Amino acid sequence: MQPPKVVSHDEWLKARSELLAVEKQFTRERDALTQRRMAMPWERVEKNYLFDTPEGKRTLAELFEGRRQLLVQHFMFGPGWEQGCPSCSFMADHADGMNVHLRHRDVTFVAVSRAPLAEIERFRGRMGWQFKWVSSNGTRFNYDFGVSFTPEEVATGKVQYNYSDGQWPHPHEELPGISVFYQNDSGGIFHTYSTYGRGVEVMMGTYNMLDLTPQGRDEDNLRFTMEWVRHHDRYEPQPASKATAGSCCAAHT
Repeated sequence: MQPPKVVSHDEWLKARSELLAVEKQFTRERDALTQRRMAMPWERVEKNYLFDTPEGKRTLAELFEGRRQLLVQHFMFGPGWEQGCPSCSFMADHADGMNVHLRHRDVTFVAVSRAPLAEIERFRGRMGWQFKWVSSNGTRFNYDFGVSFTPEEVATGKVQYNYSDGQWPHPHEELPGISVFYQNDSGGIFHTYSTYGRGVEVMMGTYNMLDLTPQGRDEDNLRFTMEWVRHHDRYEPQPASKATAGSCCAAHT
């Protein structure tokens, strides 16, 4: 972080007003993008997926819980893993607070992983989450929606992820994503949208807050962008520190 330029109030207000004009343009462009997303064509879901849930076996249709829209977090948690992915856990930490609001806008939220239900429930209990989390173990759901890959696919060094046509250079057996489905009055289910890669940041409200701060996400010198993220029960105690005079990086020393 470069030392900031300190200016008078009038100069600061001028700079802020100029930035506001850019922010308003970005908001208009984001609104236009949202409208284009909502106008995307749908594809009918033909397969009858069956999930393991705490209430027993449930179909994809039953996961809607009577609402028309279903929002799925593809949570990276494979069979036999000790714990879920820290970055997906970072995403999931934001779910419980927004869940009640989603339900009042005709949206059901659910996380889906390939880990067996018992492993999911063990980890969910440790993390204290309340949202619905189901297992797709033994089904093609994760593979069909582009977030799980066979060992043979991973061994090739590239997988078809984020619409990359088999050129994604960071292959893993599990990768993150968000998918959206709609159920009409006749019971037909349609896949309306999926996003992957940095698209999943829509669930990361913490990032939106960090983007407002002078240091931002502060990830430039990490081995990979989310290296700093821990499961919320695994952070070391971090006392507040005050920057020493003449050093804007004192908090990192």
